[in-house]
Amino acid sequence: MSQVEPKIKPKFDAFDFRKYRPFAFAPNLPDRTWPDKTIEKAPMWASVDLRDGNQALIDPMTLDQKMNFFKLLVDVGFKEIEIGFPSAAQVEFDFARKLIEENHIPDDVTIQVLVQAREHLIERTFEALKGVRRAVVHVYNSTSRVQRDKVYAKNLEEIKQIAIKGAKMLQDHAAKHPETEWVFQYSPESFSQTEPDYAIEVVNAVNEVWKPEEGQQVIINLPATVESSMPNVYADQVEYFCRNLKNREHVIISLHTHNDRGSAVAAAELGVLAGADRIEGTLLGNGERTGNMDIMIMAMNLYSQGVDPELDLSDMNRIVQVVSECNNLPVHPRHPYVGELVFTAFSGSHQDAIKKSLDYNEKHSEETKNVWDVAYLPIDPAHIGRGYQDVVRINSQSGKGGVAYILQRNYGFNLPRWMQIDFSRVVQQKAEDVARELKNEEILETFENTYLQNTGYELLDYSVNNVSGEVEFKGQITLHGEPVSVSGKGNGPLSAFIDGVAAHTGKQLHIINYAEHAISQPAQDVKSIADDNDETSDKTNASAAAYIQLNVDGEIYSGIGTHTSTVSAMLKGALSALSQAV
Repeated sequence: MSQVEPKIKPKFDAFDFRKYRPFAFAPNLPDRTWPDKTIEKAPMWASVDLRDGNQALIDPMTLDQKMNFFKLLVDVGFKEIEIGFPSAAQVEFDFARKLIEENHIPDDVTIQVLVQAREHLIERTFEALKGVRRAVVHVYNSTSRVQRDKVYAKNLEEIKQIAIKGAKMLQDHAAKHPETEWVFQYSPESFSQTEPDYAIEVVNAVNEVWKPEEGQQVIINLPATVESSMPNVYADQVEYFCRNLKNREHVIISLHTHNDRGSAVAAAELGVLAGADRIEGTLLGNGERTGNMDIMIMAMNLYSQGVDPELDLSDMNRIVQVVSECNNLPVHPRHPYVGELVFTAFSGSHQDAIKKSLDYNEKHSEETKNVWDVAYLPIDPAHIGRGYQDVVRINSQSGKGGVAYILQRNYGFNLPRWMQIDFSRVVQQKAEDVARELKNEEILETFENTYLQNTGYELLDYSVNNVSGEVEFKGQITLHGEPVSVSGKGNGPLSAFIDGVAAHTGKQLHIINYAEHAISQPAQDVKSIADDNDETSDKTNASAAAYIQLNVDGEIYSGIGTHTSTVSAMLKGALSALSQAV
């Protein structure tokens, strides 16, 4: 039988995977050790927001924006800050001079600058740094195969000589300024796309000039300038490099990963396991193309595992504000840790799990006070300045747990499970009707309109007495807007009241469920809490909420009553449930 030709043939000329080759620069490392390690201490952090981040902006930062950003980085706790490329533009040069001449650099902070391995650029860079107490001068040249062959048209030896020459120029210019403590940094740019042994050869040649073993402070930076492999392959490259580099113990190994494959943070974390000491990146990940490694994410990842990130990220709202304003870039609502929605659950099952976890922690505070363990919340939002009001938000996908959480956390109503089920149906219908997320105020309004604003079913006044071991109720209520007298007997005020109402209405009434609690912080927004002047109320410091589930002629209805008296609350709750039956 002949095969049927497909109606649509793939257009490989437009989307041709065959043009791409598998990654070619992975070292042979069968005895890799990094998978068995864990990160137990934060790496050294170096912010490159003011250089790498700045050069990726549509509108580069002004001097004032750079200064605001620099102050933020200092406040967060960065000890190494790359301030720019002083030889590339006048504003970059001026910013370096401003920081130095106006003494904006704290004693425990080292500034870093970037420069290509070219004589006039290096000379200009040292001119910008004149008088600085301590600085990292970062020189680089590209070593990758594609750059060698297609950009520079130079062979392996010629590329290595560029690196050597740059190292010597740095050394010579630094010697002219002995008043400054100089740290030399070299990057074989596009390290991750360079043959591993060749990258080691070039760096060894640079170190032969600088001689870190004799005391010169040296940082070797290994950039994934264009992320082109899985993060585990990058980790292999880092471990292979660290194993085979001469005088490894005398240099700091730094990583600078980009996010072209969306794995910059993973690559940096695995690279630390593989032996790196230092991480370069930007707050919130701004950088060329898809961005730099997001230091905030990596630091918070450590924090969430009980490792001190050695950065103060507690005021995350300020961090986001300054970074967004200086970069003129929005923050995605799902950005890890800081996005508007990252601590928000719309899913009903998620909301229910969050509510139950938080309730458990409150009830077992001694057990849980020192350990954060809440379903769907990897960290406590309060630790970074976020409130619980955003944890649960309600739409048509939400469930009973989320609605209950909103009412409990914001308005003091701790709904029993059967009441949660009853009200969640009402809320879901409301959300479907408006076809959008419901605001907390709308949820409260729906709650009140459903259970607490039942015109025609009101408790006017009453008395409750014990007569011969039985509770006797006498009082006045309104049914369908008409005042009527009700009397009944039972083993408690509620059962006596139900007995009297059943006798008057002729309905079969049975109590199915009952729950009550004190509202420790009476919500002024809740309109139905009784006035303190009501003669039937008992004065207390907290209002009471009572939840009643009634069987009315074979059908189940739920109601809620609030009052400063627990007895009045339960009687009003019964009337609320009865009103649902109409």
